Amino acid sequence: MAPSSTLISKLKVQLKLSISRLRMTQQKDSAIAKQQRRAMAQLLEQGKDESARIRVENIIRSDLTTELLEILELYCELLLARAGLLEAKDCDPGLAEAVHSLIYAAPRTEVKELQAVRALLAEKYGKEVALRAAENKDGLVAKRVLAKLRVEPPDEWLVEEYLRTIADAYGIQWPKTAKGAAAAEDEGAGDGAGDNDDDAPSGGQKIPKKSLEAPLSTDELSRATPPTDLGPRSPVSVAPPKPTSDNMTPTVKLPPAPPDLKPGAKMKKAEVKTSTNGAADKGKAGGPGGKIPDVDELAKRFAELKR
Repeated sequence: MAPSSTLISKLKVQLKLSISRLRMTQQKDSAIAKQQRRAMAQLLEQGKDESARIRVENIIRSDLTTELLEILELYCELLLARAGLLEAKDCDPGLAEAVHSLIYAAPRTEVKELQAVRALLAEKYGKEVALRAAENKDGLVAKRVLAKLRVEPPDEWLVEEYLRTIADAYGIQWPKTAKGAAAAEDEGAGDGAGDNDDDAPSGGQKIPKKSLEAPLSTDELSRATPPTDLGPRSPVSVAPPKPTSDNMTPTVKLPPAPPDLKPGAKMKKAEVKTSTNGAADKGKAGGPGGKIPDVDELAKRFAELKR
């Protein structure tokens, strides 16, 4: 068995490599997911709902895998941050969840660096601990890791939410309800009526083209409503959280506004005292002895004394 210090050093190197590989894999999966969503939007636009419902499961599985890689990346960073606890012979309780989750999930991913981390952890804590973690006999594997690795068809509500989110992102009306179909028929009927009017014009008054293109006057422009984003903007902005398979429509929760602070009795007395002193100083400065006379005023006083 390798010395503990050498084993810990190898484990740190493999953890760093695993973090880099996990981030690259996430970026690659995100780019592929964008292409899949674009193809899904085309299916919804063409009205192929059944095909879209089947293919959207691939997008859901890809998102679950990406979220799993994010969790494993956090566990690798946790082990690096608490590397001092790895020196102990037994697994520290603060590392138990991360160690068991990495051993359990590593064979179910395609990241080779995680396989090396799993082998080093098994060598560090023993074969028995590794076998119990691989089967989750102690129940120490994180529940969210088990949920991401669960192999079963997605729920119907999740499929509906994915399709609705993709349709909203690409500006597609989905599902195409009877109301939308009726609106489309009315629009088509209106276009047909317009064509008939072109063939047989009615006796209505024709609006001149110049009146439609006339520029707005100054008064009309002054009465116009300014845009909402006009004026200075706040330097602080809060980005909405990233949607996940558990929460497709996340919202930003802001803290409540602080209550209005009212000055206490001591502050009021200090303000009254300050205002009184300021008024007294102003009166002294405005009096005959408080203001320094200028040269012209001294010359006038000297001339009066001569008389």
